[in-house]
Amino acid sequence: MQVLGWGLASGLSLGLATPVSAQGYPERTVKLVVPFAAGGSTDLVARLLADKMGPILGQTVIVENRGGGGGTLGADAVAKAKPDGYTIGMATMSTHGSNPAVYTRLPYDPIKDFAPITNVVSVPSVFVVHPSVPAQTMKEFIALAKAAPGKYTFASPGNGSLGHANIEQFMDLAGIQLLHVPYKGAGQAATDALAGVVHAMTDNLPSTLPNIKAGKLRALAVLAPQRSPVLPDVPTYRELGFEEMSEGGWFGLVAPAGTPPAVIKRLHEAAHKAMATPEFKEKLAAMSGIPMANSPEQFAAQIRVAIEKYRRIAKAANIRIE
Repeated sequence: MQVLGWGLASGLSLGLATPVSAQGYPERTVKLVVPFAAGGSTDLVARLLADKMGPILGQTVIVENRGGGGGTLGADAVAKAKPDGYTIGMATMSTHGSNPAVYTRLPYDPIKDFAPITNVVSVPSVFVVHPSVPAQTMKEFIALAKAAPGKYTFASPGNGSLGHANIEQFMDLAGIQLLHVPYKGAGQAATDALAGVVHAMTDNLPSTLPNIKAGKLRALAVLAPQRSPVLPDVPTYRELGFEEMSEGGWFGLVAPAGTPPAVIKRLHEAAHKAMATPEFKEKLAAMSGIPMANSPEQFAAQIRVAIEKYRRIAKAANIRIE
């Protein structure tokens, strides 16, 4: 997936020529729905983006957290909102990648029910263990797991979640068996990982980094194309020999299907201008985020790729949620 430079944002050819005009839009507050609880990585990025988009649009952009169902409730709220540009949402690798692959009755169609606007950021995830686990490296952890299949546990935000699917893929590639302990959200999973109730978990790097730096969790591998500047000594999965595991999570903007193309264009331009501000780039870098500004067409293609990837993982691990 091509990542466009910031300087190209205003010059993108979007193919959105249309007689419909965005003149006057927006005339009131725009709501940005985050399909997860406040405080997580998706929420942090959304609030930073909303803060910068508001002045560009000339209206306030408020963030509304609609957590639950692994992101399905918030995504469904966006899908069913009036397609007028006043309700938009954060799409993630979970809501538009792993969830469509594992839910047998998803309340929304990740392709048909949304109009992609732009991807915003790629966020690495990190595999961590509690300090009580006698492994300083991933090689040592794999050896421990092979010696005692099913002894070591891993937490996830829920069955079929991105955190679950990523570790299922890792177990398959590494030839190990860990015991899955699903929770009702990333917060609960992290709490028990910090307490040593479970041995390991994978989560977005921005939300996990403070606990890694404090020595409360030990990082063994990063899921990203390259090492993170904030964890330069932690190898990527690819470096460890897992070539198939090279992409972290991403967060992007979507609107309900049927939103006028001119409004999509206005939101796209505002988002790219917001992402080009020095403060946005500085704060994103502090969260280990990688800029992923692209066109609506490119973001739509990215979503399709994610769905196919996690369908393969779900089939191999027999992950289905009724």
